[in-house]
Amino acid sequence: MCGIVAAVAQRNIVPILVEGLKRLEYRGYDSCGVAVHQDGVLRRARSTSRVAELDALIAEDKVEGFTGIAHTRWATHGAPAVHNAHPHFSRDRIALVHNGIIENHDELRTELQGKGYVFSSQTDTEVIAHLVDHYYDGDLFAAVKLAIVRLHGAYAIAVFCRDEPHRVVGARAGSPLILGVGESGGENFLASDAMALAGVTSQIVYLEEGDVVDLQVGKYWIEARQGTGETASYARIERPVRTVYAHSGAAELGPYRHFMQKEIFEQPRAIGDTLEGVVRITPELFGSDAGKVFKDIDSVLILACGTSYYAGCTAKYWLESIAGISTQVEIASEYRYRDSVPNPRALVVTISQSGETADTIAALKHARSLGMEHTLTICNVATSAMVRECKLAYITRAGIEIGVASTKAFSTQLAGLFLLTLAIAQVRGRLSDAQEADYIRAMRHLPTALQAVLALEPQVIAWSQDFARKENALFLGRGMHYPIALEGALKLKEISYIHAEAYPAGELKHGPLALVDANMPVVTVAPNDVLVDKLKSNMQEVRARGGELYVFADAGSRITSEPGVHVIRMPEHYGALSPILHVVPLQLLAYHTACARGTDVDKPRNLAKSVTVE
Repeated sequence: MCGIVAAVAQRNIVPILVEGLKRLEYRGYDSCGVAVHQDGVLRRARSTSRVAELDALIAEDKVEGFTGIAHTRWATHGAPAVHNAHPHFSRDRIALVHNGIIENHDELRTELQGKGYVFSSQTDTEVIAHLVDHYYDGDLFAAVKLAIVRLHGAYAIAVFCRDEPHRVVGARAGSPLILGVGESGGENFLASDAMALAGVTSQIVYLEEGDVVDLQVGKYWIEARQGTGETASYARIERPVRTVYAHSGAAELGPYRHFMQKEIFEQPRAIGDTLEGVVRITPELFGSDAGKVFKDIDSVLILACGTSYYAGCTAKYWLESIAGISTQVEIASEYRYRDSVPNPRALVVTISQSGETADTIAALKHARSLGMEHTLTICNVATSAMVRECKLAYITRAGIEIGVASTKAFSTQLAGLFLLTLAIAQVRGRLSDAQEADYIRAMRHLPTALQAVLALEPQVIAWSQDFARKENALFLGRGMHYPIALEGALKLKEISYIHAEAYPAGELKHGPLALVDANMPVVTVAPNDVLVDKLKSNMQEVRARGGELYVFADAGSRITSEPGVHVIRMPEHYGALSPILHVVPLQLLAYHTACARGTDVDKPRNLAKSVTVE
């Protein structure tokens, strides 16, 4: 991981490769590189800095060619260093880039060293390059097919050979890879994301699990894997060509300081777009068969990771209280590795911004292997693997999200999950016409309500100056706002590098209270709901230990500022939809604290946007 771009053409494709890498920078990376076929030899440039520096190296060394591959790397095996950066070479004949993780790389490394191969990196990727070289006998496509059946794990690769100009071979299993069909000059492309090819081609083929693709000038073909392991065979197959307009305009920063700030302020528009056209609550919002599925289910199983997991935790409160349906929320990376009790009548809901999250896709497949065939995804990318894997879907319309720390994707996920709650409630006879009208009215008002919350930014900036001097923070919430507190703590730790934890406020006295002193800021999400009086008691526990409270309170909650209690008052109480509003000032607090500390807000250290490996 994280990004792949490759091309065969009859013109210098280095500018296309570099521009593709720039479009993939939002994924997060710690090194980057380009390799081309130039004057009968392999040439490359690699950097542990940004793509802009790589571009300068390319210009300085006059790297250009008609065939090439490029990559942005997020380190898994081996430290971020030039010798570990992709592309990797084998005997100056094979050049290869790779997303994913090869689980049996140690075994293969030992075998290849025994055959005389010398390794120059600590990566699992270099094993693939040498393996392809080992099998190469004049036909790159055949060599790749022989090599990949030896691999255990996940991969998307693009590879070319010194001895076969104008040819690139790609393959995928467990990591996304697309084919871009050139619209002129017979050129063809590979990429891990259609965004990388914006402005180059809109004709996209989504490669399926196990596919191998051969790209040449003016032609390409795909073979699908049949069977597994070293006994697998391949057969020619046609995949549909889809028109995908991956516009890059949304990636422009405009007047904002960072993409994260831009995306926080895009939430009113994103919510409005996500709810556009919803005039009635109907199961068909999620697919033509949704009505039948919703009638058959007796529970919901939500699978997700990170921020999406917290969206699922919030939805659990909605689904159980409004729809009256038992709901379980699982961290995807844990679910597939434990013995669970499958329920064929459960609706399996996956949540993912990219739709390519490896752990979530694997958990979905695991659930299906247990006989759970009712599947639905809440996803921001209509053409993603997650959408193709699930029978039902609701596509959020957040637009491209560049900042690694998710903001508008989270709030639009909540909007989609609230619609799901209402649709299931309707099928179960728990949503009257009057309630439906009230909920739709409230959802329609969300963009306006969010604008009022965003107007609180100056007050949040003032708080951020205090937080920037801290190294720890606690976040408290109760009920459906506990997951919002979790999300607020995650945002703060992701981009400011301040250690932050979140707890249900009632758990304070069961351990976390031992951490509270004058140096521990305690952020409290305090909506004016049935738990507000309980929450006030928890706040008093903090004050009695000298803790400093920072409270986001609703109008009418009767929480006032005093020494040690700082209050920002939300414009209005929003009932069941309150979590969508309360998360926004937490996003702003994390953002402005990170700015005050001088961190790389959009590309926080060690993190990637699209997590396509386990």
